[in-house]
Amino acid sequence: MPLYIARRLMSAVLVLLAVVFFTFVVFFVLTPDPALSICGQTCTPERIEDIRTRLGLEDPFWVQFWTFLAGIFVGRTYGEGVTAIVCEAPCLGYSFQTRQSVMTMIGDRIDVTVTIAIGAALLWLLVGVGAGLLAAVKSGTWWDRGATGLALGGIALPNYFVALILQWLLVVQLQVLPFPTVVAFGEDPLRWFQTYLMPWIVLSIMYAAMYTRMTRANVLDTLSENYVRTARAKGLPKGQLLTRHALRPSLTPVATLFGMDFAALLGGALITETVFGLNGVGKLAYDAIGTNDQPVIMGVTLLAGAAVVLMNIVVDLLYPLLDPRVRKGTR
Repeated sequence: MPLYIARRLMSAVLVLLAVVFFTFVVFFVLTPDPALSICGQTCTPERIEDIRTRLGLEDPFWVQFWTFLAGIFVGRTYGEGVTAIVCEAPCLGYSFQTRQSVMTMIGDRIDVTVTIAIGAALLWLLVGVGAGLLAAVKSGTWWDRGATGLALGGIALPNYFVALILQWLLVVQLQVLPFPTVVAFGEDPLRWFQTYLMPWIVLSIMYAAMYTRMTRANVLDTLSENYVRTARAKGLPKGQLLTRHALRPSLTPVATLFGMDFAALLGGALITETVFGLNGVGKLAYDAIGTNDQPVIMGVTLLAGAAVVLMNIVVDLLYPLLDPRVRKGTR
């Protein structure tokens, strides 16, 4: 097991380096004039030249990449002398449009995105896995057909459509919820819960639908395995048969999908945050695209890539706990 963990960590480091490298290539090498793109839509030639000098665009490619990579770990300085701009580690870049470190801009909004992601993930896991398990146990019944039909509807409905319907119904018509406004949990716990309730519901509808279908299919496949039939023939209680022998192995592909979905949300729930006006990482990326603030777009891209890699590590470490067969293969 320790060797398995070491291999996974080493591969994750290599993948993260590859993500940083290719992201840097896209934004600094394949872009015709990075200084012009970074400066924004309205810029003077003097300003563009100043940015080009601060970024060291005249240096060789490997020098530029090493400077950028080192900035992530130890920080970096843009320019020299009294006009130098210091970017503290981890430095994912500097927005010359807002005159802020990209990491500072992300840090100011990451708590909103994390709150949305965690709340929605817990909700769709409980609903999706629970409904899928019941649909598999009651295969062929009205419950199975109803859960399957609702799952198809949940997958088909776009997020923005569900968000607008919820706002119209719960905020405008019934007036049971206020329009979402970011409030700290310690300041007003009830208002905090009301703010994030609709985003949680919107995101969980689509994901819970997918998890219901996947859990149902996996549990049905597992129940048809020979070892499950043997356990049933020996008189193992139905509850223990489902939880220990059917559900745990069935959750392995669900855990894989969950890692990818949760990591994607940590990179920003762009549509949901934009519709509800929540200033999370997704809204930050949306605004940066509108103003062509490339350092911010690059920073959010790196954050999303790092989240995917880290969540894959977590999922890989969960595999041995979910399926004993995987545990034996890691020794």
